[in-house]
Amino acid sequence: MIISDDLEKLLKILPIEISKTIEKYSNKNQLLEIVMDLGKKPEARFSDHVYYISNKNINWQDINYCIKRLGKFNIDNRTGIKNTLHRISSINNRNGQIIGLTYRVGRAVLGNINIIRDLLEIGHSILILGRPGVGKTTAIREIARILADEIGKRVVIIDTSNEIAGDSDIGHFSIGRARRMQVKHPQLQHQVMIEAIENHMPEVIIIDEISTELEAIAARTIAERGVQLIGTAHGNSLENLIRNSTLSDLIGGIQYVTLGDEEARKRGTQKSILERKSFPTFNIVIEIHQLYSWRIHEDVEKNVDRILQGYKPILQDRFINLDNKHIIKYSQYNNNNENFNNNKPKLNSIKQDSNHFFYEFINKNVNINHKIYLYLHSLSYKQTQYCIDNMELPITLTKTLDNANAILGLRIQTKNTPKLREIAKNKRIPIYVISNETVPQLIKVLKNIINSYDLKKVYKNTHIFDSLKEMRMAILNIVLSKNQTVELIPRIGYIRKYQHLLAEYFNLYAISVGKEPFRRLRIYPRYLV
Repeated sequence: MIISDDLEKLLKILPIEISKTIEKYSNKNQLLEIVMDLGKKPEARFSDHVYYISNKNINWQDINYCIKRLGKFNIDNRTGIKNTLHRISSINNRNGQIIGLTYRVGRAVLGNINIIRDLLEIGHSILILGRPGVGKTTAIREIARILADEIGKRVVIIDTSNEIAGDSDIGHFSIGRARRMQVKHPQLQHQVMIEAIENHMPEVIIIDEISTELEAIAARTIAERGVQLIGTAHGNSLENLIRNSTLSDLIGGIQYVTLGDEEARKRGTQKSILERKSFPTFNIVIEIHQLYSWRIHEDVEKNVDRILQGYKPILQDRFINLDNKHIIKYSQYNNNNENFNNNKPKLNSIKQDSNHFFYEFINKNVNINHKIYLYLHSLSYKQTQYCIDNMELPITLTKTLDNANAILGLRIQTKNTPKLREIAKNKRIPIYVISNETVPQLIKVLKNIINSYDLKKVYKNTHIFDSLKEMRMAILNIVLSKNQTVELIPRIGYIRKYQHLLAEYFNLYAISVGKEPFRRLRIYPRYLV
């Protein structure tokens, strides 16, 4: 992880006594802010403590010394230092005079978002939540570089206060090839967001500090046009965002719904309930509580619904330990009030008679009886079975013509057996022949049988059955026995659909993760009632 902060450029505009004191700090690389208020002692703020830089109170001369070395303050009372990421904000009196300054240290941290690299590659829109100063802007700055330089997407940054790419017309090196659009007035941010989508053909738009209803509407407009959106907002958790009437549209919006008497009894709720209004603008929400400790909501739609229904969301915690290793943990809850389908099997029942429940599910959902039954004439049963097993073909060898729907034999022997050909003709059973009983010829003819037969359904159902057997073992041996999350091997879409059904049948929560062709099922443990 590489950190660049240009702290020396910030110290040059401070009063000499203050800058010399800060240079002596051994932990100055962790400095967050420097605060200078008229008539008070200057402060150096770190994430977990505050130092008084000097015992001398700040006077007018100190304030004016700094102002002369700074550029013009914008309408939002912010300015910066050219070619750096530092931000300086002012506090004014009622006459417009500056009586306080806050120096926010801007840092480019290369490599700090590797912990969520897999989420970026999926292409979903991501919203980052966190309190001021926790590292949201640092994160999206590095996200912009990764998406533009390493993933190769067209990225446009809406930089309202020049905090992402620095206070200069040339963007800071930390954003890579990403383009930056500056905003003349903070209230015009939503217009610049729409302008970016209409004029510059971005694949990704990055926005810092979504804070108004107009900006939330503009974000939804961008997402509906198929552009990936990366944004930040102030707030500690997804629950805070749900209660925020201004920004709740980012996660689908909230509305009151009145249920009928029968529906309310069925749900076991009051007649007036809260429900999500529409699809979320952002598919993923990340809560940053500490710089290297992030909480992920991978499925915002489901988690918002769970919260509104009174249940706890399914989360995962990702953090970087002291050895710079990425660790992922999944939060698991035991909600005794959750409403499950009473027709589904209970935990003890599943463990006691897993075969019964598994094949009961198969019989209800998957038809596995459609196979090729192959009758052999003058050929080695053992050698043919070896070829079938080696290629994993959905073919079953049969010793009677009554069950057969294909015949395979040697050319000469089949030609000299008119009775076999007559039976095959009457039963409409196709005959396949080979000249010599060799493995290459057997493999070739077996492939021909597969290609000529309507095996789309055969292959499909056989692969479904095999994947569900694997999933059943993972559920019994890992999820239920060890109470651990498990990821299955990648499967194509129609197989994952059946895996989701089986997870629901076992009363477990599962989601599809990853990008094709490596998309796979992740199954979460939870206690069943």
